[in-house]
Amino acid sequence: MVERIGIVGGGQLGQMLTEAARPLGFQVTVLEAAPNCPATHAGARQIDGNIKDPDAIRELAGQVDVVTWEVEHIGARTLCELEELGFNVEPSPFSLLKIMDKYRQKSELRLAGLPVAPMVDLSSLPAWKTNSELAEDAREALGGAVILKKRTDGFDGRKNHVYTGDLVVANEALGSDWGDVYAERIIDFDKELSVVLGRDIAGNIAMYPTVETVHKDSICHTVVAPADISPKVALRTEEIAHEAMKIFHGAGIFAIEMFLRGDEVMINEIAPRVHNSGHHTIEANVTSQFEQHIRAITGMRLGPVGMRAPAAAMINILGTRDEPLAREGLDRVLALPDTHPHFYGKAPRPARKVGHITVLGASREEVSERANLARRELSI
Repeated sequence: MVERIGIVGGGQLGQMLTEAARPLGFQVTVLEAAPNCPATHAGARQIDGNIKDPDAIRELAGQVDVVTWEVEHIGARTLCELEELGFNVEPSPFSLLKIMDKYRQKSELRLAGLPVAPMVDLSSLPAWKTNSELAEDAREALGGAVILKKRTDGFDGRKNHVYTGDLVVANEALGSDWGDVYAERIIDFDKELSVVLGRDIAGNIAMYPTVETVHKDSICHTVVAPADISPKVALRTEEIAHEAMKIFHGAGIFAIEMFLRGDEVMINEIAPRVHNSGHHTIEANVTSQFEQHIRAITGMRLGPVGMRAPAAAMINILGTRDEPLAREGLDRVLALPDTHPHFYGKAPRPARKVGHITVLGASREEVSERANLARRELSI
């Protein structure tokens, strides 16, 4: 029986998982190096340690009944070793190993016949070539503009670079060693979509309505639910998500980010964890993604995922300066109808996620307009 939950990582996702777990009676312990991390603000106990440190991960596992995570870039091999020793780890850390290497992730998807962008591993090209020659070879092989990506540790646009021919800028973004860099052809998409789903221990899946996401500077800015897509496209996104889950295993929340071009849907990335494109579910859906993850990893049945309102929008609150959190204008935000701000207890700095706002309403247009108004009212 699961009573104690361990989370590798104690940031805002760990905080919101803790907020979902504690009303259900679970104890939560997080592994996090940063002192006074957001998860502790919600009542989690903290083990001070690096999320990649094998000894710290083993210490966490020894104190809980199930181990999960809030971020991919952790000690996945240690988690695999623990699972083989009989520790309860969800989702499967072996799937995490596949997913955290972006090139391997997409190779697995392509091998299964799922649609992904054309790509080439630069390490498969002649080793004696310069970085500039490698990039040009990739452009020629892929037949168009390319984005260069590190295979591991990239998020929120970090370690990704749209190659324009400027090697100096490329090396600043990726470093001079391109041994773990691959290239993808840039997709001229119409919309970015995301499907968030929960899977329980028995393999049952509950899928939230497909949402549209808007990114600025490679950071998720806005999420609108449900996405403004045809029933045919909505069905296709769900089919692709179901097929992808045959490759990646374990219980918990998964997010499948996609590109839409015309009626063609293509997988961008998969996250084996609660995700920014599901934050709106706290207010917008009967069961939030965070409660769903807790249900799934503790062996409970999944909750219903229907929306509580016809439409919802979530907008991230990003820091603009290195100063204490101000929250000027919060009273005006709270005066707006069905508008729900969340702050994570993090000190602002430029482009850092310090919170989000969710808005419920009658239409996508209404909630999008009110979410943007709410964000303009806040000074962070």
